[in-house]
Amino acid sequence: MKRVKLITDGSCIRNPGPGGWAAILRYGDHKKELSGAVERTTNNRMEMTAVLEGLKALHEPCEVTVEIDSQYVKNGLTGWIHRWKRRNWKTATGEAVKNRDLWQELDAAVSKHKLRWVWVKGHANHADNNRCDRLAKAAARENVKKRDAKSRRG
Repeated sequence: MKRVKLITDGSCIRNPGPGGWAAILRYGDHKKELSGAVERTTNNRMEMTAVLEGLKALHEPCEVTVEIDSQYVKNGLTGWIHRWKRRNWKTATGEAVKNRDLWQELDAAVSKHKLRWVWVKGHANHADNNRCDRLAKAAARENVKKRDAKSRRG
């Protein structure tokens, strides 16, 4: 199995609001940067989307070290999700799990790989995490510019 690093981040201008996500895949000397935006979303959804899109970019099962600054995504996929599935996607209080659609997509994507999770402190001294942060914010800002230009024409 190939050993790959996946570094991710998500960003949101206001929450909810325009959002962006980014992922960096590293394999040996190879590096691939991915990013995208959503017009109206939440920061948590962008953090989740970054991991999902990074895993989707892998063409075969891999050993993936996920370096992430989101405890929400890390804890969700390493612990909470198992209880949610047993409870038919309900929380301990009986409420519907938020972002169920993305959790289910992530669950399917994660099952194809062997993952190891590494939490990194956001906005700290981690070059790839900082790069992901810049890419995600840039994607969100570009989305706002496009929306504003469209509304001025309309």
